[in-house]
Amino acid sequence: MLYDLYVDTSRKGLSIAIAGSALDGCGDAFYKEIVDPEARGETLSKNLDNLLEQGGISLQDIKQVMVTLGPGSFSGLRTGVAFCQGICFSGARKLYGVSTLEALECFSKAPDTAVMVKARKDYWYLRLCGQESFDSTDDVLAKLSGSLPKFAVIDATARDDARLTEFFSANGVKTVLDEGNPLSLWARLFLNHEPSLIQEANYIQPSYFEKGH
Repeated sequence: MLYDLYVDTSRKGLSIAIAGSALDGCGDAFYKEIVDPEARGETLSKNLDNLLEQGGISLQDIKQVMVTLGPGSFSGLRTGVAFCQGICFSGARKLYGVSTLEALECFSKAPDTAVMVKARKDYWYLRLCGQESFDSTDDVLAKLSGSLPKFAVIDATARDDARLTEFFSANGVKTVLDEGNPLSLWARLFLNHEPSLIQEANYIQPSYFEKGH
């Protein structure tokens, strides 16, 4: 089996998963995941140990690691990136850093997909047509109207926002909640991102990357 590790500390708590498939592409896929919305970054090592034990595998079996780089909590992002740097430092496995919004986009299998998650009250992180921004609700609605997507991956706050819900309904935009989806759907990003052994701090996109607005 070939195994991939996925780590996301950019949203509330942490999500960590191991996915694998047979070398010949045959057989059942392997998937183990832990989602803990209350966890802090210092539990990453313990959660990884739990996943490895559940799967009966060792860290040496992990050959690729993907970690989200934000936007999100800077403390969470720094912890997640540092943890993944540590387990990839020996060169035994490749490290990939990806935008959280690009990763969430993978939860929709359609190419015409927007991503929207809460930044702060009445402001959102938006990914649309491959571009990421920090926008007010008014600006988000204007951008969505200009490049109307067929699907939108949204968080619970966006789902519960009356103006956004009305817009999605009126324009036939199908929504996908960012929860309850296997992180292994991010696997396609391994194909269009280059691995880097060390991810420097400036790769991280913290929640205050909206400076200038």
